[in-house]
Amino acid sequence: MIKTIQTTPYTDQKMGTAGIRKKVKTVLQKNYLENFVQSLFDTIGGVQGKTFVLSGDGRYYNDIAIQKIIKMSAANGMKKLIIGQNGMLSTPASSHILLERHADGGLTLTASHNPGGENGDFGIKYATSNGGQCSSEISQKIYEKTKTIKEYKILSADDVDLSKLGTFWLEQMEIEVIDPIKDYLLMMEEIFDFEAIKKLFASGFEFVFDAMNAVTGPYGVKIFEEVLGAKKGSVHQAKPLPDFGGLHPDPNLVYAKHLVDLMYSDDAPDMAGANDGDGDRNMILGKKFFVSPSDSLAILTDNYKYIPAYKNGIKGVAKSAATSTAVCRVAEKLGIACYEVPTGWKNFCNLMDSNRITFCGEESFGTSSSHIREKDGIWAILFWLNIIAATGKSVEQITRDFWAKYGRTYYLRFDFDGIDLDVADKLMADLESNLKSFEGKTYNGCKVTKAHPFVYRDPVDQSETKNGLLVYFENGARICYRLSGTGTNGATLRVYIESYDKNDFDQDPLKALAELLKVAMILAEIEQRTGKNKPDLTT
Repeated sequence: MIKTIQTTPYTDQKMGTAGIRKKVKTVLQKNYLENFVQSLFDTIGGVQGKTFVLSGDGRYYNDIAIQKIIKMSAANGMKKLIIGQNGMLSTPASSHILLERHADGGLTLTASHNPGGENGDFGIKYATSNGGQCSSEISQKIYEKTKTIKEYKILSADDVDLSKLGTFWLEQMEIEVIDPIKDYLLMMEEIFDFEAIKKLFASGFEFVFDAMNAVTGPYGVKIFEEVLGAKKGSVHQAKPLPDFGGLHPDPNLVYAKHLVDLMYSDDAPDMAGANDGDGDRNMILGKKFFVSPSDSLAILTDNYKYIPAYKNGIKGVAKSAATSTAVCRVAEKLGIACYEVPTGWKNFCNLMDSNRITFCGEESFGTSSSHIREKDGIWAILFWLNIIAATGKSVEQITRDFWAKYGRTYYLRFDFDGIDLDVADKLMADLESNLKSFEGKTYNGCKVTKAHPFVYRDPVDQSETKNGLLVYFENGARICYRLSGTGTNGATLRVYIESYDKNDFDQDPLKALAELLKVAMILAEIEQRTGKNKPDLTT
């Protein structure tokens, strides 16, 4: 029986770059989830007769939320739901299924790299029919609907058993429960040289994949251990847990310190990779060696010919404005286009859909290609393994060869967390108004050549987006300022700093960028306005 439930709107359901992301305790409020889902359905013209992909990363409240969405989908006339077994699909796998099955849209229940558990975060990513995140215009319309919603529809029915593969019916709606790994594995086999990687592992190459107790643990066991032949136990923290085992599932030098410590020990394997909560981010490490995400994108682009799916050429590459300019030098040498877009993966989708780019990436440990419309952590790790198998070189040697060829871009991100929203907005507004006054002036020995807001005009739909502020210096140095939309506690000011060196590749990045960090704090008046005299997080 379909029930129409009267409800009261919430005013805080504004979507970020990927969807809604809130504290679990916020989402547990009466009708909070239902209001958002119904508002989304109503905004996109209803879901009558449509097919959606629905799954999550296994974090706390996923199981309950999925059952609610199933019943709401049936009540709203959905034709079919495709759901991963036990409600699990990584974000990359979900995007692939959406594209492969020509679905109308998808909902992935995840807060990505944010912590899980009862006191952690919960989120919903909404993907459109192209497999990528919805536009800012649609996000805004959904938000406006959440502020006026008065009722939602839900089916009164028992929960659906998602542990069994197969096709089931809930009233008039078909539900197909699928193997979450099978189709994704087949896609990876079509892209990479699995035989070469098998031989690499058979030769004694030691490898660790850290799934961070998140969704890609089973993917890692199947792909790396069972199919490719990595030593049993190579996949660490492989069991998805609702609270990620207490970990902050963000694969970086701070939150994956346990993996970093292993890789900088005398017992380090030859390579390690890690994923985040929903499997779209990646970190690459060699023996006592870290590859920055910006360098990783550039190195993969430079070595594309080793990968069977790309050996006949790539169309172009794109990076977020906050990502270092390393890949731009590769694109110039290869004679392909290089696009600079705002932060947010949806900004790459038009470029991929119009066949302008093959590879793309963000500094926040996200790299992928046009095989899907999302970041893909396992894809990036397999890409590195394929290069190693083809060249016989280590992670460090591949990276050093790249620096010798192109020079090294020293790059770090500095996060100032938990800033009052009004303070953060005022800081950015005042900084933007002062940008032009910096030009031609020297601060701590660093001369500003130009400074301006980053404005992106999409070459496909001609839409214009402003996202961040850029300050350029002599000798290729650069600072980028932007406010992050992925946190749930106040605002995070992110300051991205880079400098370029053609000859010296062995400086400590913190020392190489120390003076520029001082300049960045001076220009934005960070200490005076926030009380912070140093970043809360450096990655």
